[in-house]
Amino acid sequence: MKYPTCKYHYKNKLSILIPDPTSIKNTYDALVQQNADTPFPFWAKLWPASIALTNFLQSNTHWVKNKKVLEIGAGIGLPSFSIATLASEVLISDHAADAILLMNKNIHHLQLTNTSAACLDWNDFPVEIKADTILLSDVNYAPEQFEQLLNLLKRFIAVGSTIILATPQRIMGVPFVTSLQSYITGSHVFSVKENEQTIDISILILSNKI
Repeated sequence: MKYPTCKYHYKNKLSILIPDPTSIKNTYDALVQQNADTPFPFWAKLWPASIALTNFLQSNTHWVKNKKVLEIGAGIGLPSFSIATLASEVLISDHAADAILLMNKNIHHLQLTNTSAACLDWNDFPVEIKADTILLSDVNYAPEQFEQLLNLLKRFIAVGSTIILATPQRIMGVPFVTSLQSYITGSHVFSVKENEQTIDISILILSNKI
C-alpha cells in the first residue's frame, strides 16, 4: 500500500481506513519521480457520490439485506463496508491494485467473513460474476467509457439484478443517464457537503420493469 492511511468515521456507525487526504498529492508526486507512468489515485478519495450512496443504503436497507451485493469501481468501498453485515455476501471491486490492497486491510480491520475484494475492470468484466444488487457511485465521468459500462449494466439488468447508481448532476454524465432512462424504477436526491459546497447527487434504481 503506497499511500499512508488514517481512520474515517462514518456517523459513529463505522470506522474504516482511508488514504490520508493530506498526504495523497505528496505521495503521488514522489511516486511519479520514480515512475512517470504512475496513475493519479482518483480511487483514493471519498467522493460525494460514494457518501450519498452510503446514506441512501443506510435508509433503505431492504436493497441489500440478505442479498448478494457487488460494488463496481468502488475505490475505497465505503457503501459496501457500510452494509456488509446486512448482506449475505459482498464483493467489492476496482481496477486499481492499491484500492484492492486497502479494501483487504479494511476487510481484516472490520473482521468481515462474508466480504471479498477483487481487481476487476468494467471493460472486461467476468461473465460468471452474478449479484442481486449492484452498487456504483460516480462512474459516469469519462464519455469514452460510457458504451462499455452501459453494456455491462444492461447485461446485469437482463439477468434480474437491481442496480443502484449514485451520480453527480454533471452535464457530461447526462447522456449516460439518458441511455438508462427506460430502466429507472426509482430516483432520489441526496445532498452532500464538500469544502463548504453542497453537491446534489442523484440516486437511481435500475431494473428490468417487465
